[in-house]
Amino acid sequence: MNPLKLPFIFLTSLLLGLSAHAEEYPEVKPTQVGEGLYMLSAKGGNLGLFISKDTTFLIDDQFAAGTEAILGKIKELGGTHPNFLINTHFHGDHTGGNEAMGADGTLIYSHHNVRKRLTVENLIEAFNFRMPPMGKLGLPTITFADNMTFYIDDEVVDVFHPASAHTDGDAVIHFKKANAIHAGDIFFNGFYPFIDPRHGGSLKGMIDAVDTILDRANADTKIIPGHGPLANRNDLQEYRNMLATAYERLMTLKQEGKTLKQIQAANPLDDLSARWGNAMFTSERWISIIFSTL
Repeated sequence: MNPLKLPFIFLTSLLLGLSAHAEEYPEVKPTQVGEGLYMLSAKGGNLGLFISKDTTFLIDDQFAAGTEAILGKIKELGGTHPNFLINTHFHGDHTGGNEAMGADGTLIYSHHNVRKRLTVENLIEAFNFRMPPMGKLGLPTITFADNMTFYIDDEVVDVFHPASAHTDGDAVIHFKKANAIHAGDIFFNGFYPFIDPRHGGSLKGMIDAVDTILDRANADTKIIPGHGPLANRNDLQEYRNMLATAYERLMTLKQEGKTLKQIQAANPLDDLSARWGNAMFTSERWISIIFSTL
């Protein structure tokens, strides 16, 4: 499957109320990132998986319907039921498997705001989708404010929180020995990202968060995006350049007093559309989502 088609699966799943049966779940495809470290792709956000001698560490868990397929792939790769799970943010295509994971003993971690969001119903306005509260077993047991560190055998895993980026509860996970970073939905590789203004996201915050990741990366760093194919620092830099260009153009027009409709009619992102507007959002639709964050 073309990775750039995955956002459509995400959108369709939201509109269908995440009602797909387990047997309909797409194949879970692993991409090796480093020794014992994988990106898993199927439906929804890309997962991160680290398997060490004694520990299975999972980043995100897609939808509830995919839990059996995801656990099966983890076992194929030599892992066990995850000891630890960290949610990069609260959206259902990254947390849908929490309850099943937690019910079987997985310890779930997140930023404070992820647990806060998961305890109540949330409206994802861009898709007009209401996310019901998470059951108790799926709620993160351990939360953090700014950063935390896991020491797994000889790997050091730094987790840090960029403020007000994709949401107000984002987590980025840096595998220091493997020289790999899971960026969560701060990074949509190859297309305009979904930003969730209702839940603390902003375009400027996304740019700042990407800058922080770029500061940690070098030419050899492998970067797992929330959506899209495995990336490197150059890919992330191109994405950052697009975000900054969009921000500057839209801010200029907004400061001139232009309304949303006037800005959309001016088509200020026309030259970006061919590269970045062919997956989840057109330029016009994307502007309508991020306008309130400027």
